Amino acid sequence: MATLKKQNLDGQEVGKVQIDKAWAESQANGQMIKEYIVALRANARQWSANTKGRSEVSHSTKKPHPQKGGGRSRQGSLAAPQYKGGGRVFTPKPKFDQHIKINKKERQAAIRYLIGEKVREGHFHVLESTEMDEPKTKRIATFLKETKSGKRVLFLGESNIEEIKVGHEKKNVHVRTDQHDNFIASVRNLPKTEFSLATNISGYDVILANDIYVTEAALKELDQWLL
Repeated sequence: MATLKKQNLDGQEVGKVQIDKAWAESQANGQMIKEYIVALRANARQWSANTKGRSEVSHSTKKPHPQKGGGRSRQGSLAAPQYKGGGRVFTPKPKFDQHIKINKKERQAAIRYLIGEKVREGHFHVLESTEMDEPKTKRIATFLKETKSGKRVLFLGESNIEEIKVGHEKKNVHVRTDQHDNFIASVRNLPKTEFSLATNISGYDVILANDIYVTEAALKELDQWLL
């Protein structure tokens, strides 16, 4: 079992938390990690860029000038791409579905390994709680300064589980709790500092963050999900 310090929002150590050694010992294939991140970024694209070709622009079909007698090259229409307002050539068009499927176990293995890297490097920290009486951005900014956190910080909080009905099936979904509201309001004005539910993170979120702070309850959710 590995041991991490537990801190409160004042930057004070309030105890220690034992984490499963599987985090520090997690291994993954480098090619799998690469393919997972590439798939995440590709799936984030909208593929909605669209331009008009010469058959789509609104122009007269009349020739710009007589074909013969003027000494100029023949031109068919003002919709040709060499004219201002003409159709575009080799420009973006909406793509068909480019979604790349990510295997569930590969996704879990990649996130587990990337979090394990943060644990081994000392950039994974346990936070006592995110509960605040009122929004206070200065308090979070002071906390980040005292803990000497990196430029990009990711806070992870616990969620509530609610049952919803999808068709004829019932599914459990993780939803945000009200206790995070003041904390989120305190964090959102800080540059490169984000809050997320632990069960909603992706490997790309983990890679971007220099330091990750997770509540003790959210750490248990990660254990249940990834270990």
